[in-house]
Amino acid sequence: MIETNINSNFLDLFHHIIKDYGLENSNKLNVFTLKMQNNRFAYNDLVELLGDNLYYFALSRTEIKKLKDEGKLNTLIKKTKNKFRDYTSNEGELGEVILYCLLEAHLTAPKILTKLELKTANNDYVKGADGVHLLKLDEENYQLILGEAKMDAKLKDGIYNAFSSISKLLKENNHKINFEFDLINSQLIKEVYDEKQYKILKSILLPSAKEEKTYLDYSFGIFLGFEAKITDKEMKLSNSEFRTQIKERIKQEVLDVISSFKFQIKKPEFTGYQFYIYIIPFSDLADMRKEIIKELTI
Repeated sequence: MIETNINSNFLDLFHHIIKDYGLENSNKLNVFTLKMQNNRFAYNDLVELLGDNLYYFALSRTEIKKLKDEGKLNTLIKKTKNKFRDYTSNEGELGEVILYCLLEAHLTAPKILTKLELKTANNDYVKGADGVHLLKLDEENYQLILGEAKMDAKLKDGIYNAFSSISKLLKENNHKINFEFDLINSQLIKEVYDEKQYKILKSILLPSAKEEKTYLDYSFGIFLGFEAKITDKEMKLSNSEFRTQIKERIKQEVLDVISSFKFQIKKPEFTGYQFYIYIIPFSDLADMRKEIIKELTI
């Protein structure tokens, strides 16, 4: 098996305010808020840690290894930044990066493929899942996690849009999921360093190549970022009161839309699929997602 590149210290950036909330069909929801300092979310810390690990998301493992082995660290950084759309029109890629980090750091599910890797120019649009991860449940059972990230001002809109995108993947007799699987097959060699590792992964992922009795199911990882504007009144609170009040407010805002998650997961097309759902609020979402991408890529 390949290893994760984002370790658990990524989670040290956050307060984990809702842990493994039980939804329909044994699905789980987790809610985080960025740590707060001086009555603000600590975005600088997020930018720093994302920047340190960005190339793991944007490039394949073999390309990273090759550039590192050749001492081409400047090229590594340039290639990573060039994969991203211009920050002025970039509304989705921050969510994709955060979902990647959460699936690796929280779920310990290593990346197999990201949509960004497939781009040959930063303004390319690549259809399909935002990323693909492999989760080992036990020695026999594995899940291929297809990622979907949405950042909408209203959390309810994000829920609807995320599940609508997943529904499209599942329609047409799974033709679109089969397309994702073909992509994985074609890109898999870029994510392993040696023939032994490649054969192990192939035996898990490709039914025709299985030599041992293992089972692979599809599941979905969802990241939702939403707007949690901080009021003037909240800004005037003491630091400790601010932290307490913001965490409680965010927790309640998520609990208020739990019925929307349950409604979606109950739909017949989602029966039998596992969902790993992550939520993080942002103050001034529209500006902040562009500002963070700008900091990471300029």
